[in-house]
Amino acid sequence: MTDAEWAAVRPLLPVPAWLQGRGGQPEGYCHRQLLDAIRYLVAGGISWRAMPADFPAWGRVYAFFRRWREHGLIAEFHDRLLGKVRERGGREAEPTAGVIDAQSVRAAASVPAASRGYDGGKKVPGRKRHIVTDTLGLLLGVVVTAASIGDRDAAVGLLARLRRLHRDITLVWADGGYTGSLVDWAREKLALTLQIVKRSDDTRGFVVLPRRWVAERTFAWLMNSRRLARDYERRPENSEAMIQWSMVTRMSRRLARPRAAARH
Repeated sequence: MTDAEWAAVRPLLPVPAWLQGRGGQPEGYCHRQLLDAIRYLVAGGISWRAMPADFPAWGRVYAFFRRWREHGLIAEFHDRLLGKVRERGGREAEPTAGVIDAQSVRAAASVPAASRGYDGGKKVPGRKRHIVTDTLGLLLGVVVTAASIGDRDAAVGLLARLRRLHRDITLVWADGGYTGSLVDWAREKLALTLQIVKRSDDTRGFVVLPRRWVAERTFAWLMNSRRLARDYERRPENSEAMIQWSMVTRMSRRLARPRAAARH
């Protein structure tokens, strides 16, 4: 993490409840060292025990990662960065529209059989990432399931979580896999318009579809992180946290850019 990135993200770091009003000996490592270690792990795809000696001991880094996940601090930190990046781009902090999509990825041998499956459509054994992004491609919500779980089934919980976290959302674009009763359910239960962007039957070859390409680009960003090129996590919630950490890295780099470059 560069000095510019640290200056941008430091004011947004959440303060854990167990440190508020606490006296005594300070923490052994500063948050910048721990953040750098997790960013290195996600980007490089290494195992926890392979953490280089330049970083804190792997056990301390993993304990930091686990505590932040269990107490919701990763999600809080991510959402704070999200609002700042949107404002930096000339948008309101809270989005009003999003894009939903899913991606099946192969799972490593360490992933338990109970949390993995087989996607018959994509012919991929492993897990499936269900995401909602804003119109800039920034992550608004993520759920990781077995690859055998259908897009519409996972979308019920994901859209409900999206409505709870982002009250201004009124419109979500989706592909043909989300057609059916889900559209009516989203309108009646969540006051959310689920608009299907279909591919024309006459279209041949690769075609960039309106709105849907935004989520596809976000998946491409995630796959640039070697830890996310395949699912290595034993628990789905750890996979979701790794995805959030990957987006934290991308957003912190955006905030560290000069304003003119960020607008461009």
